[in-house]
Amino acid sequence: MSNDEERIALFLDYENLALGAQEQLHQHQFDFRPVADALAERGRVVVRRAYADWSRFDEDRRMLTRHHVELIEIPQRMGSVRKNAADIKMAVDAIELCFERDYITTFVLGTGDSDFTPLVHKLRELNRRVIGIGVEASTSSLLPPACDEFLFYERLEGVELAPASARRTPTRAARPRRAAAAAVEEEPTVDDEQPAPRPEEADLGTVVTQTLSGLSRSAGGPVLASMLKRALLRKDPTFSETTYGFRGFSELLRHLEEQGVVALSPGPGQGDPEVSFPTEARDEQAAFALLRSVVERLTEKSGPPHLSGLKTQLRKVEPDFSEKRFGYGGFLQFVKAARARGLVEMDWDDDADDYIVRPGPSEA
Repeated sequence: MSNDEERIALFLDYENLALGAQEQLHQHQFDFRPVADALAERGRVVVRRAYADWSRFDEDRRMLTRHHVELIEIPQRMGSVRKNAADIKMAVDAIELCFERDYITTFVLGTGDSDFTPLVHKLRELNRRVIGIGVEASTSSLLPPACDEFLFYERLEGVELAPASARRTPTRAARPRRAAAAAVEEEPTVDDEQPAPRPEEADLGTVVTQTLSGLSRSAGGPVLASMLKRALLRKDPTFSETTYGFRGFSELLRHLEEQGVVALSPGPGQGDPEVSFPTEARDEQAAFALLRSVVERLTEKSGPPHLSGLKTQLRKVEPDFSEKRFGYGGFLQFVKAARARGLVEMDWDDDADDYIVRPGPSEA
């Protein structure tokens, strides 16, 4: 194991997260996999604990157990009012673990409750890095600034959101923080009971670029091939380049470089090159051109389209379109990249709680 690899302890105030996902995002169930993938890009998760009265979350309990999360029962007695029971237990366990396991470098607190702010301050005082995770519309504005990093659940790769029209209309105070919720992925929701796809069924380029994109955002420096391989294994311990017909990981990367998916450059050590994205591949240019042409066609037909549903329109023209193939975390990020190139313009529509997308001044 690399000495500079982060060792992560994850604590979930599960009731806070699950209710936020249900009430604000209209999700039937909080999806843990995007959280697990995001943390795998940041280090090795050695502790996973979730706190709740599990009699209220029967399906969630089974889902978390499949992800090897330790379930801490916080029972609610009949006829009594529970006050901050999970909060207190989580705080006590986190501080206890901080002193007992000095090899843990990072604590991840899954909650939007400002009551955890003193815990965040204490963990940082004890020289631990703290990452928060919460549903954006139900997260206190006091909590994110206290953390070293804060991840909004609905912005994570792999989180499937309901169409904007189906989600709860935000209050006036919540509107500024809900803008990112318009990143709607018009794809079928994955049933947690369904088995993960076999490696040979997955798009190798998408698997690598998704992971490389996450590492590029969180690493704060060059991404080495060894770092990329470790992150792929943390996401899927069964990952092996031999499954795809390659004799080694370097050979796999050279193949992806020839395909224009990644770019390789010499690293600090022999046989461990730096991995990055090409400045702009032809396929990416074609994807931007597709977006521009679809927006132009929809605008001429019935006026500028909203972001919600726009990805479905692209897939009617190109069924296998996916922004993740080019390293973008979500469709919103892809459209913003097109805006930065002048191909489209975006304006926020308060009435629809969504972006309006218009053709930009530049030609595709």
